[in-house]
Amino acid sequence: MSKAPDLVKRLLLGRALRSAQQHEQTLPKTVALPVFASDALSSVAYAPQEILIALGIAGLATYHFTPWVAGAVVVILLTVVASYRQNVRAYTSGGGDFEVATTNLGGNSGIVVASALLVDYVMTVAVSVSSGVENLGALIHFLQPHKVLAAIAIVAILTIMNLRGIRESGVAFAIPTYLFMFGVFVMLLWGFTRLAFGAHLHAETADLTIKGHEVGVAGFALVFLLLRAFSSGCAALTGVEAISNGVPAFRNPKGKNAATTLLLLGSVAASMFAGIVALAYITKAKFADPNLGTHLVDKAGRDVSDQDPVVAQVAHTVFSNFPLGFAYVTVMTALILALAANTAFNGFPVLGSVLAQNRYLPRQLHTRGDRLAFSNGIIILGTLAGLLIYAYDASVTALIQLYIVGVFVSFTVSQTGMVRHWNRLLRTETDRGKRRRMKTSRAINAFGGVVTGIVLVVVLITKFLLGAWIACVAMIVLFLMMRGIRRHYDRVATELVVTGEDVALPPRNHAVVLVSKIHKPTLRALSYARATRPSTIEAVTVAVDPEESVELQEAWEAHELPVPLKILDSPYREITRPILEYVKSVRRRSPRDVVTVFLPEYVVGHWWEHLLHNQSALRLKTRLLFVPGVMVTSVPWQLASSDRLKGRPEPAAPGAARRPYAEQNAESKGSRAAGGIV
Repeated sequence: MSKAPDLVKRLLLGRALRSAQQHEQTLPKTVALPVFASDALSSVAYAPQEILIALGIAGLATYHFTPWVAGAVVVILLTVVASYRQNVRAYTSGGGDFEVATTNLGGNSGIVVASALLVDYVMTVAVSVSSGVENLGALIHFLQPHKVLAAIAIVAILTIMNLRGIRESGVAFAIPTYLFMFGVFVMLLWGFTRLAFGAHLHAETADLTIKGHEVGVAGFALVFLLLRAFSSGCAALTGVEAISNGVPAFRNPKGKNAATTLLLLGSVAASMFAGIVALAYITKAKFADPNLGTHLVDKAGRDVSDQDPVVAQVAHTVFSNFPLGFAYVTVMTALILALAANTAFNGFPVLGSVLAQNRYLPRQLHTRGDRLAFSNGIIILGTLAGLLIYAYDASVTALIQLYIVGVFVSFTVSQTGMVRHWNRLLRTETDRGKRRRMKTSRAINAFGGVVTGIVLVVVLITKFLLGAWIACVAMIVLFLMMRGIRRHYDRVATELVVTGEDVALPPRNHAVVLVSKIHKPTLRALSYARATRPSTIEAVTVAVDPEESVELQEAWEAHELPVPLKILDSPYREITRPILEYVKSVRRRSPRDVVTVFLPEYVVGHWWEHLLHNQSALRLKTRLLFVPGVMVTSVPWQLASSDRLKGRPEPAAPGAARRPYAEQNAESKGSRAAGGIV
């Protein structure tokens, strides 16, 4: 039974990988594209309908602006892709936007970017999975009342798959991503072909009327409405930044391969997004959300707002003469939306590891698990996304209002940092060819920074009161938390700097052996304490019961033990306080000396036995650890019940004892060079 948890772990995650196998986990471009770009590719499934929802606030009057809004989104998408191609070539360590901002703009800018990205990664998982369940509900209506449970189950499956390792999860996700791309492009080709041959394609919602809570908008109100639709459509840009954080996972040459993958991502995502919006516009597909004040009404005036997602409507219309095509696109869309969360599962742990390495997050996030994945980051991301889905009832419309703020913060700050990067290099570069390429890259990053900065302002203005303020608050909290963690680590590092006094031996070592009665554990503790050859040694007990103390004194003398016994008085029957006071008094008499307290402890084989033994020793140990100049040594005594655990392997929990491979390798090399032992 003791091996059951480890067996379950191996069945779910697979066998553990050695640190030396880290190089085997890198990805070729064909696998890296679906692994890191599935979020950006899948966002074409919900970004078009978000544009229609925003425009529908004014009714059908503003629907004719759809192509213009979509065109602006495509321009921004291609601009961001071109900008990030410069990033991944210049910074290949995996720090992405955080590294760019920290290196060129300072630590605070780096933390701003990091907090924005961490929030956005959690939102990516919540939105993608919720949207996937929503699309699948168009085909399998049974899921609609259970969408929260289904979404949380999908997050749990994704968490387990990513704990198995980036390479294994990448291969598993590559096939569905390519099948989704194939399905969408076939749908677009078939739809435009039918239109070219004179077919009249009308969506199932084409004859419905959309009613919004604002009618006859003009002037500033119209501009604001268009900006709101544009900011909603910019959800199509999410996930572009993930490749810059995942450069270390690419095969060599890492920067070049990452840039090529970004180019493929931009081309495919822009084509799919523009094609879906075009078909939705031509077929007069409509989408409403009563929560935002938009409704679909039939000719009889009845509210029929329970419509399928836009992609499902387009697929149903295009494949009206081929139902299997509709089913294929719907299933693949739902699947890719669920798997799109994998982009965040690859970006969040890597970013968390980089932040931990820079002492902005707990060091456990820099530790690799059994499968050489950053297990702690994966588990944290899955947990937070599950809680968010539960809190917002898996509603895409509600969740998406919190979305994309973080990603545009990182876009803007990162591109500003890249302009600084090129300016710094240009000051020292003399080669004309290289200077020309650097100036071109600087121009691209500068344009990207200006454009994404404008979009960030638009997003904040149009979405702040709709829920974006929550994301902003979360970023501020993360920023302050990371600053606090960094201050703590810096303070500890300063405190631990070695001085001349630290390497000097203490003048004397006073040994104190704590005893309650004379038995085998006590005798072993006495023998071990004597073997350490302290300057002085004495046994100490607390006189809780006077009669027991007298009996112990008599037994001590009868056994002729060569260690003096000191009995501490305790009128209030306390054990911990008298020992603490006595140890402190020894320290006060000789401040430069050390006191070593030896504690006999039982080693037991069952969890419930811990409740019956070692409680006093545990309390004493906890209190003694806070006394300067006092060393606490546990002397174990194995009870018979502990025999059942002998020889059992003890697998380390993620972050418990492991360190990153690079750190272990560097230390082992240093130790071998010095002739020491690791």
